[in-house]
Amino acid sequence: METLQNTSDFKQSALRWANQYDVCCFLDSNHYKDAYSAYDFILAVDVQAELKCANGNAFEHLKTFYELHKNWLFGFFSYDLKNQTEDLQSNNADYLNFPDLFFFVPRYLIASKDGQLQMLMGDNAILEEISNFIITENDANESIKIKQRLSKQNYLEKVDALKDHIARGDIYEVNFCQEFFAENATINPLPTFELLNKVSPTPFAGYFKIYEQYILSATPERFLCKRGSTLTSQPIKGTARRSNDLAEDEQIKIQLKNDIKEQSENVMIVDLVRHDLTKSAVKGSVKVDELFGIYSFPQVHQMISTISCELDAQVHFIDAIKNAFPMGSMTGAPKVKAMKLIETYEETKRGAYSGSFGCITPEGNFDFNVVIRSILYNASSKYLSFQVGGAITFQCDAEKEYEECLLKASAILKVLGN
Repeated sequence: METLQNTSDFKQSALRWANQYDVCCFLDSNHYKDAYSAYDFILAVDVQAELKCANGNAFEHLKTFYELHKNWLFGFFSYDLKNQTEDLQSNNADYLNFPDLFFFVPRYLIASKDGQLQMLMGDNAILEEISNFIITENDANESIKIKQRLSKQNYLEKVDALKDHIARGDIYEVNFCQEFFAENATINPLPTFELLNKVSPTPFAGYFKIYEQYILSATPERFLCKRGSTLTSQPIKGTARRSNDLAEDEQIKIQLKNDIKEQSENVMIVDLVRHDLTKSAVKGSVKVDELFGIYSFPQVHQMISTISCELDAQVHFIDAIKNAFPMGSMTGAPKVKAMKLIETYEETKRGAYSGSFGCITPEGNFDFNVVIRSILYNASSKYLSFQVGGAITFQCDAEKEYEECLLKASAILKVLGN
C-alpha cells in the first residue's frame, strides 16, 4: 500500500501512462460516497487475455471466459445483446461498429481506496514508473461540427407517435433517444475525457480504450452490482436542471422530489427492475431499499431508486446480469414491446450507448454502470457519437422532453466546444 499525496496528479499521470497501451479501462467515483463501491478509482491496463463477441451466445462465452481465468475482468456489454435475451433484432444504421461484448484480463491493475494505492496485479515498480511519467501537453481538439440525427420537428412527431402507442395500451413508458454525431472528427480521447470528467464529475465515470474505439463516460447511473450474495440496481428516472441561485436550486430539488409525473416514471421502472431481479433472486428477497431518492450532479438533479435481492445460489452471477439486461431505465415497460418500438422509432443502432461497462472480481463480485452522458468514438473511421433520451409517458410534453435532451447533452457539447 502507498499513500497518495495528490490524487488528481496521480490520476493524470496514471492515465497518460495507461493510454500508451492498446487497451485500458479507468473507473472513477469522483469522490462520491457510495455504500456499494469497493474502490474510489481503479485502473486496468494492457491485456493478458481478451474476449470479443460480435453476436450469438455472448453471455455464455463470458461465463466460460470467467471460469477459465477466475481473475479480474473489465469490459462492456452493448445494448444490442438484447437480441440474445429476447426475440429482437437491430437493423438500424451502425456508424461506430463496436463489438457486442468485449472483456479482458488486465496485466496491470491499480486501485485506490481512502487515499491508499494498491497494486492488485503487476509489479509495484509500476507505481514508480507512473510517478516519473512525463506528461506532455496534448493538443486541443479541432473544432468539431456536431449534427443532430433528428430535427426538432422530427423528434416531436416521433414522441407524439409513441404517445399514441401508450394511448392504445401497447406500452406504459418508453425510453426514446436521439443521436448527436460528427463525421471526420479528430479528437484526442484522453484529454477530452479528462475535460468531461472535470465539467461533469459523476460517480460511475470511466475511460475505456479498446484499440481504436473509445468510451468517454460521465454517467451518474449504476446498472447492477454484486457484493457477496446481494445484487443491487439503482435506476435513474427523473431529471431537473440545476440553478446557481442556492434558494432556487433547493426549490427545484423539492419540486423534483414531489413531481407526480417523475414519480410515476420512476416507479414504473422500479417495478420493472424488481421483476428482472426476481428471475435471479432467492424467493421473497427482492426489496426496494430507497424510493425516489434525490441526488445532485453538476448539471442536473436526478431521482434515483435502489432495489436489491439475494442471488439464488443456483443462478450463475453472469446469468443474473443477463436476466436484468438491458437496464429498465433505458428501455421502458413492458420491456420487450418498448424495445421493439425503440428499434422502430430511433434512427441509429445504440451499440455501446445504453449498454454497460465495469468490472468483475476474481470472487465473482461485480459493478457495472449505464452508458449514458458518454462520448463514443471510433478513431479509425473518425466517427464521434453521443446520444441522449428520456422517458416518454402519456403525461409527458414533447417540447419539455426535447429541452431535457438538450440539458443532458449540455456537458458534452461544452466539452466538444459547441
